[in-house]
Amino acid sequence: MPHAHVRGRVAIGVAALSALSVLGTTAPLAGLTGLVAPASAASAAATADDTADIADRIKAIPGVSSVTEAAAPAGYRFFKITFTQPVDHKDPSKGTFEQRLTLLHKDTSRPMVMYTGGYYVSQSPSRSEPTQIVDGNQLSMEYRFFEPSRPSNPDWEKELTIWQAATDQHRIIEAFKSVYDQHWITTGGSKGGMTATYHRRFYPDDVNGTVPYVAPNDVKDDKDAYNAWLAGVGNDQGCRDTLIGLERRVLGRDREWFSQKVADVSAANGYTYDIVGDREKAMEAGVVDAYWAFWQYSSQADCADLPDPATATNDEVWNWFEQVSPLTVYADQSVSYYTPYYFQAAYQLGGPEPYEDLISDLLRFPGADVPMTFVPDEIKPSRFDKQAMGDVDRWVRTKSTQMLYVYGGNDPWGVEAFTCGARAPQRDCSRYYVAGGNHGSRISMLPEAEKQAATSRVLAWAGLAPSDPAVRQVKAHGHPSRNARLDVTPDYLRRHPGL
Repeated sequence: MPHAHVRGRVAIGVAALSALSVLGTTAPLAGLTGLVAPASAASAAATADDTADIADRIKAIPGVSSVTEAAAPAGYRFFKITFTQPVDHKDPSKGTFEQRLTLLHKDTSRPMVMYTGGYYVSQSPSRSEPTQIVDGNQLSMEYRFFEPSRPSNPDWEKELTIWQAATDQHRIIEAFKSVYDQHWITTGGSKGGMTATYHRRFYPDDVNGTVPYVAPNDVKDDKDAYNAWLAGVGNDQGCRDTLIGLERRVLGRDREWFSQKVADVSAANGYTYDIVGDREKAMEAGVVDAYWAFWQYSSQADCADLPDPATATNDEVWNWFEQVSPLTVYADQSVSYYTPYYFQAAYQLGGPEPYEDLISDLLRFPGADVPMTFVPDEIKPSRFDKQAMGDVDRWVRTKSTQMLYVYGGNDPWGVEAFTCGARAPQRDCSRYYVAGGNHGSRISMLPEAEKQAATSRVLAWAGLAPSDPAVRQVKAHGHPSRNARLDVTPDYLRRHPGL
């Protein structure tokens, strides 16, 4: 599976969709509010007291179980928070678990941007692009089941669904609005963009707007558009041929050398392959990923730096794979870190079929590079929830409002993208593609007219007046103010297997 969506490939799950469709509601389910520490008169007064220190106001928010302040750049404060969530939002008797959040606080008079990467939450302060644009606060959420935000002895099929996670986010937003009562925007990249979309499908009125970046939409239908697109990606057949040649080099004439190298590196680092079940199978998956991963993270210009499959040394080929798709990437020590993603992909999210037609004659494990391969046997889902993604896809196409999607023109994950459907302008739903862009595509990379239009929508959703400094900054300079310490590479561009 690809990297940073995790392979570069994703599949997403929605076990709770059927329950929602039966209930027929996008509002909070009856009984959910108050499952954890309902607001007392004292806590309500504490959160509302704008003369109190912000740390004390946060500590008084219902559901907040711990608050630790850490270093932050001038003008900000940064808090590491745990928030108590029900293990199962439909069954409070199952108990609770602690979910990690971080808060980059600027001022309660500024808009709030809620960010999630769909995986772990970074413990360092940073600003997503919407946070930069609106010059706001940022609340970041760790996705349920990514440790340590994981219940003990969980029931994966019932408790790790997109509805359960959307309800986590809903409860957090409701709680923090007691302190941050200005406009809210949600955002996230890759699986985080999917997460932001799913939250809005179930709780469309929670926030004023949503900006999902490079969010895959792997609707389970009769076609998979990825492989046909991959066969013609980019403007250079020679580049595509070279990538396939590098894969064939590893799996063909020099396979014994690369296999032994994987064995030696694994032994030296203590890597094991119990989840995949076979070291050679794991190596093959890393090879299959390379073509996809190159286009996900690289640019057309990087084609010029590819090793020549015919003349490069084995070490040169190995080093290239280390940078693009390591041949040890599916060791237990890496795969287990992302078990919740692989489970969701195999259960609800879906994912691309492996792009292996041009190397199929060399594969010993054809078709193995799919999410189910990377799920431990003891928690493999019993079925695939075919309704989950179809439900979300229909909602985005027909009912979504205040949504702004950004994709990269050369990013494989944008091949099956969310679409706003008919009457998109009336519903204030839009989608942009960065020409030649990869998985790091952003609003700032769009052509000037599109960049201005997208930025204006974000500022409008934030409820900022023309006289607001953030609006004046963008109008005068064409971009938000920069902060070298906070405006860093998004979490979803830090490579990890599968997404």
